[in-house]
Amino acid sequence: MTAPLVRPLVMSVYEVNGARVLMPERMARCTPDMKKAIYGIRADVQERGGQFALSDLFRSYDMQLQAHLDYVSGKKKAFSPPPGSSMHEAGRAFDVDLRALKMPLADFWRIAREHGVVPIIAEPNPRASEAWHFECRGSHQLVYDYYKAGKATNFNPAAAMAASAIVSAGLQHDRFKGKEQSAYLQSGLIRLGAQIGNIDGDIGPKSNAALAKLGITASSRDERVQALDERLQQAFPDEFFDKVVDEGEHLVR
Repeated sequence: MTAPLVRPLVMSVYEVNGARVLMPERMARCTPDMKKAIYGIRADVQERGGQFALSDLFRSYDMQLQAHLDYVSGKKKAFSPPPGSSMHEAGRAFDVDLRALKMPLADFWRIAREHGVVPIIAEPNPRASEAWHFECRGSHQLVYDYYKAGKATNFNPAAAMAASAIVSAGLQHDRFKGKEQSAYLQSGLIRLGAQIGNIDGDIGPKSNAALAKLGITASSRDERVQALDERLQQAFPDEFFDKVVDEGEHLVR
């Protein structure tokens, strides 16, 4: 199976009758390791007297496209890349209400990092664009590092990481156009330490050799995906299995 998208119960910045409500269900989707991180961060923020509330979490392909078009038209000031380039599309990014945290941004950075969540700006400046954006990269950080090291060239590192995360959630990516499963195989091989060149959806000699080295010799793509899944689940179990017990909605602040 690809990495599932599960529903976290998390407060949003959106209001009904003057009171904040839970993140709408269409946006309340994330990977299991992100859900675990969200709950851990929320508990630490609340312990310090703040509120952990999000303005954004998951974006579907169509939602990402609209956000990008709104940015291009000037309707939306914050940068939104085209579909296929955002960790939001994989349920691996959130945008947080910085004021509600009631703590210096540097303090929140430390809390987030303790739970495997990282900022995308260099310094904790709350006035900087994207100061509110954080990512739970998981094993896809390995894809970022692989591209940054020059071992592949068809994406920049951030876009490669996003592409890896998107196809690993079983979702559409325009660069692969129906070859998402093959791109997922390549992403998985890289995360397991293989050097196969680009993630491009075309399984070539390097990918076949890496699969064979793992003992994956099935001829059908579906069987290969299933076999690789088993190895990824062993290597990165928190990305596949939701072990977090949800609190009741009345307990979510």
